[in-house]
This record gives sequence, C-alpha cells and structure tokens, in this order.
Amino acid sequence: MPTPIAIPIQPFAQAQQHLLLAEHEAEIASSPLSAQSGGVSASTRRILQATGYALTGLVLVNCRTGMGGREVGEFGVDSAIGSGARKSKDAAEKNGAGDGGDDGGAERLGAHGMRVGDVVRVEDVSAGSKGGGGSKGKAGKEEERKDAGMEGVVTRVGERSVWVAFGGAGGGGGAKGRDEESVQDFWGKKVWMVKLANDITYRRMKQTMTKMENMTESDYSYFMRVIFGHTTPSPVDLSSVETIDFIDPTLNDSQKEAIKFALASKEIALIHGPPGTGKTYTLIELILQLLRQRLRILVCGPSNVSVDNIVERLAPHKVPLVRIGHPARLLSTVLEHSLEVLTQTSDAAAIVKDVRKEIETKQASIRKTRSGRERREIYRDLKDLRKEFREREAKCVDNLVTESKVVLATLHGAGGHQLKNQKFDVVIIDEASQALEAQCWVPLLSASKAILAGDHLQLPPTVKSVNSKPSEKPKGEAKAVQDRDKDGDVGQQKMAKGVTLETTLFDRLLSLHGPSIKRMLTTQYRMHEKIMQFPSQELYESKLVTAEAVKLRLLKDLPYEVEETDDTREPIVFYDTQGGDFPERTEEPVMPTKQKQKQTSMFAESKSNDMEAAVVARHVEGLIANGVRPEDIAVVTPYNAQLALLSHLLKDKFPGIELGSVDGFQGREKEAVVVSLVRSNPEYEVGFLGEKRRLNVAMTRPKRHLCVCGDSETIRR
Repeated sequence: MPTPIAIPIQPFAQAQQHLLLAEHEAEIASSPLSAQSGGVSASTRRILQATGYALTGLVLVNCRTGMGGREVGEFGVDSAIGSGARKSKDAAEKNGAGDGGDDGGAERLGAHGMRVGDVVRVEDVSAGSKGGGGSKGKAGKEEERKDAGMEGVVTRVGERSVWVAFGGAGGGGGAKGRDEESVQDFWGKKVWMVKLANDITYRRMKQTMTKMENMTESDYSYFMRVIFGHTTPSPVDLSSVETIDFIDPTLNDSQKEAIKFALASKEIALIHGPPGTGKTYTLIELILQLLRQRLRILVCGPSNVSVDNIVERLAPHKVPLVRIGHPARLLSTVLEHSLEVLTQTSDAAAIVKDVRKEIETKQASIRKTRSGRERREIYRDLKDLRKEFREREAKCVDNLVTESKVVLATLHGAGGHQLKNQKFDVVIIDEASQALEAQCWVPLLSASKAILAGDHLQLPPTVKSVNSKPSEKPKGEAKAVQDRDKDGDVGQQKMAKGVTLETTLFDRLLSLHGPSIKRMLTTQYRMHEKIMQFPSQELYESKLVTAEAVKLRLLKDLPYEVEETDDTREPIVFYDTQGGDFPERTEEPVMPTKQKQKQTSMFAESKSNDMEAAVVARHVEGLIANGVRPEDIAVVTPYNAQLALLSHLLKDKFPGIELGSVDGFQGREKEAVVVSLVRSNPEYEVGFLGEKRRLNVAMTRPKRHLCVCGDSETIRR
C-alpha cells in the first residue's frame, strides 16, 4: 500500500472554515427572506405562504408547558379567536394539553409548507409592519426583525392549528434578547409565522473547526494522526474476534466479516453498504457486540431519520440507551427513549416534577389578572422558576446520559451541552458519505476509534456554494495557508488548497489509506436481480449478489391482486425517446397561470420534456390500471421543472403516488420506480446525468420494477 500523503491539520481546519462560511452565506442567500429587512408587507406575507415559507392570519388559541420547561403555543386561524378558539382550547385540553386531535369547530389552515421540526419566528402582524423605514442601518433593521417576534420549533402540525415550542436548548431557542415567557403577549393579537434558516449546524461545525485550528502538535491524538495521514492505522488482528458468537442468526458472510473487521480495528474502519445490503442490521449487531466488550458507544448520523432508524432497531434489545435531540424532530416511535421524555418518566424525574407543576399554576394565573403590575410579578416568578427547573433538569440529564451505554444523536447534536464532559470508547457514524467532513468532526474531535458506514458511490451531501470548488477558493484562504506554512512546503500548501466541501471524510479516508480499511457488504435484499445488474457492473465491480428471497420477485407477485401483463411481469422497461420528437426545453413547464407565476424563478435554469412526461404518465396509468397501488409507485427525475410538470399530470389523479427529485429520494425504496431522464438535444449534453452516482441512486430505488424514459442517443454519448 502506498504511503499516505500527510494533510496539515491547521490549514485544513482554516480552509474548512472559509468554505463553511461561503456555504452558510449561500444558504442564507437562497432563502426568500434574505432580501427582507424591517417590516414585511401583507402581500409579501401572502407570497411567502404561497411558496411554503410562512403561515399567515393566525392567533394564539392555547398555551401550555412542554418538554424541557418550554412554552408551547397553539396557533389557529384568525377567525377562530371567538368561539372557535374556545373549542380548540377545550379539545386540546381534552386530548392531553394541546397534543390531541384537531378541533372540528375551528377553521382549517390554508395550504402551507410548515413541517414538524422547522425553526420558525412568530411575529405580531402590527409590530412587524412598522419596520423597514427611514434611515436605519442594516444592523438596526436586523435587530428590529429579531425583536418583532419569538423563535421556536414546530412540534405538531394539524389541519386547524400549528404547535410551536419556544425557549430552551435544542433548536430555535427563545427569541434573542427577549424573555422566554413573552409568548403570553400574543394573546388576542393577529400573528404570522415564518420559517428561518437553522444555523445551529453551521455554528457547531465552525466551533469544531476553530478548536481544531487552535490545537498544537502535542494535542493531536493518535486517532487524529491516522485520519490525516500523519501515521498509518494499527495492524488489524482478526484472531481476537474469530470465535465471536453472533446475536442475529440471519446475517450473511459479508456482514459478519464487516462486523469482525470493525471490532478488531484499532482506530478506523469503513463499512461500505451499497443499496439494500442491510447496513443498519449490520450496525445493530456491531453495537450489541461492542456492548458485550463493555464499551461505551456514541452513534451519530447526518439527519434525525438516520439516527431514529437505528434507535427503532436497537430498542427491542433492551440496552440502556438515550436519544439526544429536540423531541419535535424525533419519530414518535423513538420518543420514549429521548432525553426529554426520560427526564419526565425516569426515577430521576421526581426532582423536576414539583417545579413543573408550580410553573403551570403560575402560567394559568397570568390570564386571570388584568393588573399590569401583578402580571409583571408573575413573569418574574416564572423566570426564577424556569431557572430552577433548568438547574434541576441539568442534574437529571447528566445522570441519565452517564448511565447510558449507548447515546445517539445527530452529528451536530453531539456538540450539545448534554455531551460536554462525556467520554466514549467508539464513535459510529451512519450515512457518513452523506455528511460534510466538518460535521463528522463534531463527535470525532475527542474520539479514539471511529467506525464509518455509508456508500461513497451514492450522492454526497448537497453543497450550494460555488466557492467549494477548489479553483474558486476565496483569496483569503490561500493567503492564510501561505501564512501558516512559511517553510514553503509546496505539497502541504497544495493539500490545504485542495480541500473542498464535496469531499467527504469517507471518500478522503479511502483515498488516503486505500481499501485495506474498508469492508463491503455484498448481498442485497431490495432489487430483482436484473435491476441490480447494471449498478453492480458499473459501480460495484460486479461484487453484488441478490438474496434468494428477492431475486425473481415481480409486480405480479405483490401480496394483493395485480393483473399479469407485459409490464407487471417485466423487471426493467426502457422507453427510448430518441429521434428528435421528444426535445428538452429550458423554459418553465406549461401549467396554470397562478402556479406558473409562483414557480417561475425556481425553474429559471431547469429542464423539462413535455413528450417524455406524457410517456411517464401513460406508463404510470397503465401500472395502476393493472392493479398496482399508487402508494407503491414513485416517479423520480433530476430536474425540478420536469418534477412540476409530472406533478401537474399525476398528483391530482393519483394522490398516493410519490413524486420527487432523484437527490431527494436517496435512501428510499418503492415496489415500482419510474425515472424520467429529460435530456434530449443535438449536442448530446447530459448535465446532471453525467454524475454516475446520481444515476446509481435513481436506478437502485425499486424492488420489483424499474422503468426508465430517456433518449438513448443523448445518454449513450
């Protein structure tokens, strides 16, 4: 194996900070709120709601104390402020203090894009409309926007109301510069809520890279030296795990080999899991084996879904585990293992119970008093009570985390205060090839051993900033690298300058240390063997094999009645649109005028193909006519304009069908998947399709049936 080229750690950390800043700025610029400062007009609010970024015409209809001492406000439609609000409040209380079903008396919310876990700001409409004028500088306007409302996290979305948790750590927090309890000020006022960019992830990555930059040579652990190529990984002695007793009897040989390798590795092991190869099952067995060795484990992933998936599979094994994260963002099935629920249900919960009760009594008394002086006194008492609640809860949290053998969190969640002084023997990162490297360092900076699982041959994390390309680095970064590297080592400068956000830690370790640090899972349990053939040959060195249970299954064999036709007994269908009759277009797709105006800017550079969309729609209609359920079908395409066109053709007719971009469908699967490639032009330009990993994702989503529509002449070239 060639000797790895050492990467200088300080210039690497500096380069990452420059790139992360550029990425954060690009994200803010892409938000429709980036141009807004000061007040927001009613028409702008309506546009923001139409594009899924806001919800207007609301009033506060209920208020309670939620998890972690947070206040939860329930917001309903404005006209419900009279009797509707009362009914909503009664319904909420009847169903468990605002977590219950929707109230039949209140008006339904209009179409909107609010989702559980979104960070939002709720603003008083009259306060928000005053700003934006005169000679105020940018900073003044920005301050005014912050003061115009309160920031929180959406915890529940119903047909008639949206619940938002305000205050406390773990996402959104309280409004900056305002008391947490000021949610009470919204009573009787017209309000609106708007989505905010969540900058917690960026802040944690930046803090981590700053720490790394400030480390001296003597601070670098042996683990860090291996990761940056300053030394080679310790030899792996598999004899120590040869007699291992596996808990899951269904594991295949490649899964067992990957587990043994990961257990025996001293610093780093990569588990390469192509689509459908049972990566999560492998990780569950690995965690259970590590626990047998009396080791303490931190399990992380780039998204809440990736972490919750592991919690769900691990929970039945009855291991002492705790899931860290804002409850609004967790799957309901894992809530009982969340830190915040455990602080209420565990033995340690008694120490916070009485304070919570007192807070709720005080809160209820606010609305009963008309005196401003009395209200201010209650607010002061509440503030003291909340402080006491947080202090008691912190002790409770510390005990719970310390007693847990397995702690699970998102990568940036691992940088929260709950894990500040916690030590782990092993850090496991799932979906590591979908995470930015700086994100991985949040849990890894104090680690001594890491196991990374993922597939570097699927799509990497989305990067919005153009500055992530090495040829377009900010000048400041090159200068910083040169200043640090005064001895003029050209190789070192090159390494620091070559840092990009698209290169994941998984990728970098493979290129640094070669395949000796990796084990690949080779049996796939998702696709018909014919669907698997192309990706296996093109990307996985023909190493994939299909499990017996799935290798021949077709749509006609679904567990409900499906007619046997050419389509339902065929695993792969290709519609070739070559011949120039199906040309792509760059302008926006044809659709109703209102919808078109809303989406024009979004599709400025996007491609669509009307004739191909018609072929896709016809194929989908045929499958459904043959008995395949719409919810078992997905239609994916690399282009937003084509997605809008397909939605227009199919969504009203078949609400159950799933439509999405190829990138957004990574990690998902369906019985039947129809892929619209779109590109067809005399220049044979393929655009997005030139990225093999995107094609790999598109073609590895189906279980029984893959249909591809495209111009073979364009694609072939």
